[in-house]
Amino acid sequence: MDTTTVAAARIRRFLEQEPVVWLSTVRPDGTPHLVPIWFSWDGDALLVFSKPGAQKVRNLRANPSVMLALGNADDDFDVGMFEGRAELLDRPTSQVLPAAHLAKYARQLASIGLGAEEYAATYSQVIRIVPKRALGWHGRETPRSARLAGAPAVSIAEPRRALVADGEPFNALRSLLGLDRAALGSVAAGS
Repeated sequence: MDTTTVAAARIRRFLEQEPVVWLSTVRPDGTPHLVPIWFSWDGDALLVFSKPGAQKVRNLRANPSVMLALGNADDDFDVGMFEGRAELLDRPTSQVLPAAHLAKYARQLASIGLGAEEYAATYSQVIRIVPKRALGWHGRETPRSARLAGAPAVSIAEPRRALVADGEPFNALRSLLGLDRAALGSVAAGS
């Protein structure tokens, strides 16, 4: 399996299976703000549902640029990161909330006693985040997500082929994330 397929599979796995994304925004005074949040991935964007007065919402009103991180730092830093742009939607959560989101977090919602209607009313601000640039991150060994995608277990000392903005390697990742050539640039597979 080539590195492009592995990188795309890692990213897809993070977006489809991880329960939490770490969302980094910047306060108007320049101070960073980082929070773990629930999310849904619709194939083009992440959907996040927030309390309207939350710090992250105030930050996004001033600066829509975000950084996202998903993955497991316990497994030799098997993490995927994304730079993106957030949009605060005018439609309420009740009109946008996918059933799959409620299913994904059914256990957690039940444990805190929140039904679908109360969840939608409490977390009524919809945040839509479109990834612009993907970055892989891991430690010395081939990360678990890459091994699950078919990569051999090799050490960091072995050479790795980079994804480039020309040809098939770029096209596979671009089609997965809907990224344009300039946004992705050159991303080292598994680095």
